[in-house]
Order: sequence, then C-alpha cells, then structure tokens
Amino acid sequence: MTDQTPEPRAEAPSALFRFLGSPRAGAAALAVSVVALGLSAFAVFGGGALSDAAIRSYLLNHPEMLQEMSNALQAQQNTAVADSISQRAAQSPALLAADSRDAAFGPVNAKVTVVEFFDFRCPGCKATAPEILRMMQANPDVRFVFKDWPILDRGDPSGPSHYAARAAQAAHDQGKYLPVFRALMAEGDLTQESIDAILVANGVDMAAARTAIASPDMTRHLVDTDTAAMALGLQATPTFLINGKAMSSIQPTALEAAIREARSAAR
Repeated sequence: MTDQTPEPRAEAPSALFRFLGSPRAGAAALAVSVVALGLSAFAVFGGGALSDAAIRSYLLNHPEMLQEMSNALQAQQNTAVADSISQRAAQSPALLAADSRDAAFGPVNAKVTVVEFFDFRCPGCKATAPEILRMMQANPDVRFVFKDWPILDRGDPSGPSHYAARAAQAAHDQGKYLPVFRALMAEGDLTQESIDAILVANGVDMAAARTAIASPDMTRHLVDTDTAAMALGLQATPTFLINGKAMSSIQPTALEAAIREARSAAR
C-alpha cells in the first residue's frame, strides 16, 4: 500500500539495518524491543543473565525473527485500521453511497459492491490493477466502483496523479474508462504528455477531454472523493471496501475470498 506521506529510505550496510530503515521501521523497532525483553526475561528466570552485547549478537544472527514479528505487528495494525474504516463506513453510509460521477461497472442492484480508492502512480495500485480487471470479468454479478484519489501529489493539483485522475474521468465521460485505466496503470512514467498519448491511443476526443479536465465539476469530484476518504480514515492506497467493509489486505486471493463471503452473506 502507498501511505499518504511516504518517506525516503536510506540504504544501510547490514540486512538488519536495511530492514530497520524500511517503512516498517516502527513495527521493526517494537519487534526488537519485544525480542530483547523476551531474551532478557528468559535469561533471568532461567537463572542466568544475558548482556546487551549477547542480545544484540543474537538479534543480528537471527534477523528472521524480526521479520516474522514485524509482519505479525504490521498485520495487526492493518486489521485495526481496516476495522476503524469499516466502523466509520457503517456510521456514515453516505460516504460510500452511489455517486454517478464515479466509474462503476456491474449491476446497479448488485448484492456485492467492491469500492477501490487508488492513485494511478501508486505501486500497489499498479500491481493489483490487472487482477482487479480479471476479477471483474470473473464476477459479472459484482459491482466495481473506482474512486480516483490522487494522494501522491496531494496539495499539488497540477501533479501527474491529479492529471491522470482527471484524464481517466474525462475518458469515463466518453465511455472509455477501462481501457484508459488499464493503460494508465501499465505506464511507468506518468506525465501530461504520456497521459495525453494514452487518451489519444484509446480514441478519446481530446477537445472534449481537455474541457472536462479543466472543469470546476471535475475539481469538485476529486475534492469530494478526498473528503470522503479523509472522513473514512483512509491511510493508504489502494484501499478496498467490500459491501462497506474495509480490507486489511490487498492480496487478490484475500479480495476474492471476501467477495465470496459477501455473496454468501447476501443470499
């Protein structure tokens, strides 16, 4: 997932310190503390004592313990965030109410609705996009709603994430959202030039698109999406909600399982 405020990561010489310098540094630091405390307690109750140097040496020689603990902590954090989002969605259904401005595919009265908040430059969004398109084909009874949320250049409405979101919505106005979505997600270097080229390649009327891209209505749509995302407490892209329940994972297998579960619950 891509956080709203991604931080740069510096390289370090050892595997352990590379791990601690990753975006999971908070969870990893906590894991180090927990492991160290556990080793100390074990030594004390076992009648011995481990020096700080011995504990450090053990951790450096067993970094896989930190990875495992960090993964578990990260999973707990993701679940807590998803639960919080789900609670907010349940308390304020209007935040996920049908919006005719959003690109949506599948039956309007579908028993299962998948909502995705995403940014076209988000690595996780790009990685999951082909699977989402495949799921759409495999689940014609499910409604898929795309919420363009350009957070990677938040505060800069002229940035490439914003321009891509506007371009996709302009394509949606002309019934060409999905092919443009697919191409934008596949493009590694999104610039105004590359985005315009994608629109042209997919048969979008550029005169009409430019008018739509610059329109106050388009701006209002993106602002409304951002407002809803903030009210829901979203922290990263992509974020998926299935029948109003936020997912703690972006793995396709987890999404497919949740769709099956929601379908069964709706029967």
